[in-house]
Amino acid sequence: MIKNQTMEGILSLIGNTPLVHLENIFAEYGFEFYGKMEMQNPGGSIKDRTSYRIITHALQEGKISSDTIIIESTSGNMGIGLAQICLYYGLKLILVVDPHINPQAAKLLETYGAEFVTVTEHDGKGGYLKTRLEKVQELLAKYPNSFNPNQYHNHDNPLAHRHTVNEIHQSLGYFPDYILIPTSTCGTLMGFAKELHRQKAKTRVIAVDAVGSVIFDDDPQLRRIPGMGSSQHSEFLDQNLIEQVIHVHDEECIMGCHELLQKESILAGGSSGAVISAIEKIANKIERKASVVGIFADRGERYLDTIYNKEWISRHFPNTVKIKNV
Repeated sequence: MIKNQTMEGILSLIGNTPLVHLENIFAEYGFEFYGKMEMQNPGGSIKDRTSYRIITHALQEGKISSDTIIIESTSGNMGIGLAQICLYYGLKLILVVDPHINPQAAKLLETYGAEFVTVTEHDGKGGYLKTRLEKVQELLAKYPNSFNPNQYHNHDNPLAHRHTVNEIHQSLGYFPDYILIPTSTCGTLMGFAKELHRQKAKTRVIAVDAVGSVIFDDDPQLRRIPGMGSSQHSEFLDQNLIEQVIHVHDEECIMGCHELLQKESILAGGSSGAVISAIEKIANKIERKASVVGIFADRGERYLDTIYNKEWISRHFPNTVKIKNV
């Protein structure tokens, strides 16, 4: 008799993403490079884990009922993760977004049935985050029976990513020498860092942040690639658990994405390109035969009108080196 190996509902596919050995992109350096394919989550990004943990935990604790309105600020991926989960549970979702949201992400949100409000006023720190959060508070006051997942302060955010460390350990059979993690709320970063610390792993955790993000006290400036960096500090952050921070320009995110596509045929989002560019900055210092894991946070299809669009690149980054096949 064949054993039934079916899964129970779409949400059961969240997590247990593949760890892929990539042989081409850093072949000349002699270290072993692996991509953790968080883009393989059903909603297309690592934020599926965050959304699932926050919503299911709130349901278990009775903070959410069937008529509760979920209200959250997002640059795209968290919104898509929430939209899929809220649709599954029959919950109304209102998202506060800004003009940098990718057109494909906006279409996905509409398809999942989410409502969204767009803010257009800069927060004075290179982004729209403060403005978005202020709008969230207005909406929470407007709808008394509402719940804010609050990915920026909810400690279920980092807790959602601690199991990912064990997935990597199970795939490799050991803890890697390096893990490079793109940052925004720092939930993923600190989920990894604290679990590695708890397990006394010797893995060097490297944070990949955007130039112009204030997380690690860089000077604020305009950033065009969503899902990377922040215009506010993170309450999750414990820099004692981080080996190094590497800041990456938007142009370097774009170049990294195209290099990953050309050398590994992986169509990934902007933060994955940032990881590739960050590794290139330190590649000569990484020991031969060392194991290096990069977190590939989301799919590239939602960036077809931006990162993978020749006209968009030329308009916003006219000095970027011409990219093959773009």
